[in-house]
This record gives sequence, structure tokens and C-alpha cells, in this order.
Amino acid sequence: MARAAKTTKGKSKKPAKGTSRTAWRGRPLRRLVTRAVQAALALALLFGLAVLAYRFVNPPGSLYMWSEGRRLGTPVDYEWVDAEDVAPVALRALVAAEDANFCTHWGFDMRAIRAAIAEGGNRGASTISQQVVKNAFLWQGRSWPRKALEASLTPLMEALWPKRRILEVYLNIAEFDEGVFGIKAASQHYFGVDPAQLSATQAARLAAILPDPKDRSASRPSSFVERRAAQIRDGAATIARDGRARCFE
Repeated sequence: MARAAKTTKGKSKKPAKGTSRTAWRGRPLRRLVTRAVQAALALALLFGLAVLAYRFVNPPGSLYMWSEGRRLGTPVDYEWVDAEDVAPVALRALVAAEDANFCTHWGFDMRAIRAAIAEGGNRGASTISQQVVKNAFLWQGRSWPRKALEASLTPLMEALWPKRRILEVYLNIAEFDEGVFGIKAASQHYFGVDPAQLSATQAARLAAILPDPKDRSASRPSSFVERRAAQIRDGAATIARDGRARCFE
């Protein structure tokens, strides 16, 4: 009995009778795939809950704000403001500058995408909705994982949030200068006024410094910013007339 036990102790466990070696060896792979699928589902649920929560809860900030604060060695200038406390012309200016078809698309502006492809990718086609998803839930950069998550979350957010809420979050977390985030901080930083007091010219200048706020100034505008602001003022008036501002006003 002792010799028999010694003989079997060092032997590896064999597959059960009737189980092929291929199936036996495939079990770890199946477990790995199962766990990967479970992790992906858990991540999707987490992001879905975050999107739903921000429909009602104002974002306390973003990953980019946090990283900028660490880089600068000081907290960023950021204070939430409700859309109703922002001059309507500022809302129209931001939409005219960044996404004139904001009220007519479901998160992706296909006409802008086709135009960007036709121009060889030299112009941006990112909508306000996509920018909100990137800034509120994801990280900066052009990696494929981030792009895939952005493409997945954008239509979900469009389905769960009204357009006015999307624009409200956007104007609060957009960067307007180094360490300056949101239209309230930007209005005070550049003009010393609250967002409700912004004039059409001031609102257009704030919109004109996007998407390159670190190299442009709304209070000391270059000739380019001045020209761009004039175009934005005209665009804001146009979308007010033709109804493309109706979804957020």
C-alpha cells in the first residue's frame, strides 16, 4: 500500500476518462475569455452608471483638471454655474463655434466627418457631445481605446441627457486658459464679469479661443481671434434665427 501511494504521488493529474486533451487544455483559455468578458461588462456598467449620474449630479471636475492641477502645482480655477445663469448669447456662441448642428445630430455630425475626411483630416469633426464624453469621463489623447469608449458613450449620453444638459456640462468643464476651466472662471478671468453679464462680443471671443485656449487670449485678442469672433457672432445670430438653438434655449 505504501509503495503504491509513493508511485502515484509524483504523477500529474490526468484528464477524466472521455475528456480529450484539447478540451482539457482549452479550459484555462475559456476561463480567461470569460473573465475578460465579465470585466468588460462591469466596465460598461460602471461607465453607464456614471453617465446616468451626471445627468443629475454636477461633475466635480475631470481627470484633465486634476492632471493640470498637479502639473501647475496649484488647484485649477473652476466653479460650476447653471446654464440659466449664463447669458443666452454665450450658449449660442459656443454652439456656433464648436458644433453648429448640435441640435440636429445624435452625437456625431456626419456632414462634418465627411468634410474632415475630404480635407484629409486637417479639420476637426468632434461634436460638443463627444467633447463632453472625453472631458467628463475619459482621458486626453488619441489612443484607440479612448476613441472606442468615446464612440460607445456618446450615443448613450445623447439618449439619457437633454441637449441643454450636454451644453451645460460642456461650458462648465471646457478649458479657457491655463488652469482656467468653465465659463464662470473664464468670464471673471478675462473680463471681470459674471457669465450672465457677458456681451455678444465677449461671448464670441471666449468661443473663439477654443480649441486652443493656451495660445489665444479673449481679453487681448490677436487679429485671428478678432476675425474668428466676428464670424462666431454672425453664426450665433444665424442659429438663433433658423431654429438651430431651439433645443437648448
